[in-house]
Amino acid sequence: MKRRDFLTTTALGSIAIGLEAQATTKKQDGHAQETAKEASAVGGPPSKPVMVSSANGWDGMDKGYQMLLDGGDTLDAAIAVGKVQEDNPNDMSVGLGGLPDEDGHTTLDSCCMHGPTRRAGSVGCVSWTKNAALLAQAVMNHTGHVMLVGTYADKFAKDMGFPNDLPLTERARQVWMLWKEYHSGADWWGPGLSDPNYTPPPKNASEVNIYDVGLRKLHDAAAALGIPEDFRTQAVKHVLFPPHGTIHVSAVTPKGEMSGMTTTSGLAWKIAGRCGDSPIIGAGSYTDQDVGSAGATGSGEENIRVAGAHTIVENMRHGMSPKEAGLDALKRIVRNYNNDMNKLQYVSMTYYVLRKDGQYAGVSLWSGAPERPTRFSVHDGTKRRENCVSLLQGVGSEFPPTPKALEDAMRRMREQRSQQQQNPR
Repeated sequence: MKRRDFLTTTALGSIAIGLEAQATTKKQDGHAQETAKEASAVGGPPSKPVMVSSANGWDGMDKGYQMLLDGGDTLDAAIAVGKVQEDNPNDMSVGLGGLPDEDGHTTLDSCCMHGPTRRAGSVGCVSWTKNAALLAQAVMNHTGHVMLVGTYADKFAKDMGFPNDLPLTERARQVWMLWKEYHSGADWWGPGLSDPNYTPPPKNASEVNIYDVGLRKLHDAAAALGIPEDFRTQAVKHVLFPPHGTIHVSAVTPKGEMSGMTTTSGLAWKIAGRCGDSPIIGAGSYTDQDVGSAGATGSGEENIRVAGAHTIVENMRHGMSPKEAGLDALKRIVRNYNNDMNKLQYVSMTYYVLRKDGQYAGVSLWSGAPERPTRFSVHDGTKRRENCVSLLQGVGSEFPPTPKALEDAMRRMREQRSQQQQNPR
């Protein structure tokens, strides 16, 4: 190529690149303007504070809402809701009473986002303090980081003056010992639902009369361990159906200030070191006060894979209602399993969505039983529980899968227990 031709070609190429860059910039600017327009299409902040919570945040909502009425910070109010349960030794899903991992250690996870300052804090595998949400807030307020985990999160808690108040409660220890005695390989080791080679066992896999053989043995073991009689049935249920409980709270004020937080002790009998979605910014909780706030409870691993809370807020940014935004995130989980109900029956997920104008929604993967639908808590001056909008009708199953014979046996045992209470000898 001649030098003149080369220079001409280069010049033309530069012009083309420049024009393309201008077009791209223009397109990006147009997209930014369009996005801003979508976000501003929603009305201004609500005339009164609105607080949305998972159903188990009920006990603390009056306290948190009063803080909002008194002009308190939205994140302080949200954390106050969760702290009520974190301090409760009888709540076995968060804080002090949380059931341990398979090694017998209670570890907590939490994250929070403060809308007014656009900051975030997070902690994972905390075993020093019962108030993981406060510790996540301390990470946000006193460090240049967002997330601390494990022994170093505990060291930070100690350095910040948090009391060492997370012993394994006697009740949690007894249930853990019962689980250890029952333990027979049906744990969280091995392939999970997302493994393409995983095949759930049929619901009628076992025809053994578990009521006479297994449950009686478990009840005898519970008695030998000193578990109080009025708690034995619940303890056996915790062993057979590993519970997972999480609290999420989002709040907005008439000033347009928003915050959100999520706290949990995670899945009972989890592999030591496991963190679910609760400490993950964008999964367990996400807040952008230009748009809204969202959080989750349920199958943590599934929520991490779709970045559920962030997905919902971005959906609202682009014009979806809270309900539509939440249902879309649930559809992504279903898509991850190619609509395979043999696997999805073992997945649970509930999202709590609050838009900057005070509009809200609770959406769940499964509707729950007709007599016990999936619900969430709301406070806008009147505290109440509302039914979630569900993507799928019915009741999900526990994971690891349980033979139908065991489910039937548990039902019979509950019925027998109820009859004994109604007709004591």
